[in-house]
Amino acid sequence: MDLQDQLKKLFPEHEFQEEEQQSSEEHSLFLQDEPIVCKYEKKGRNGKPVTILENYNGSDEDLKMLAKDIKSKLGVGGSVKDDTIVIQGNFRDKIMELLKEKGFSVKRVGG
Repeated sequence: MDLQDQLKKLFPEHEFQEEEQQSSEEHSLFLQDEPIVCKYEKKGRNGKPVTILENYNGSDEDLKMLAKDIKSKLGVGGSVKDDTIVIQGNFRDKIMELLKEKGFSVKRVGG
């Protein structure tokens, strides 16, 4: 007896609805005309190196989704503050590749 059968016995009057399978399609992000600025600070936040992404023109929700995707693919920490994405560590090249795969134009700033 599976969980659905047990629930039907407990709640015979309740009508159970089939759960919709969420599509695995990624939410399309806002692609912009101007490039995203990707820079590296050796003495970034609290003396630790960080990679900073600036100049994204989409909504805050899209910015957070983009940051979450980058952090999960790289397996690193980071945050979103004041329309910038801050990623812990020096991951400029990898981040630029990820953004180019998504269709963004990226500009490297600094050494």
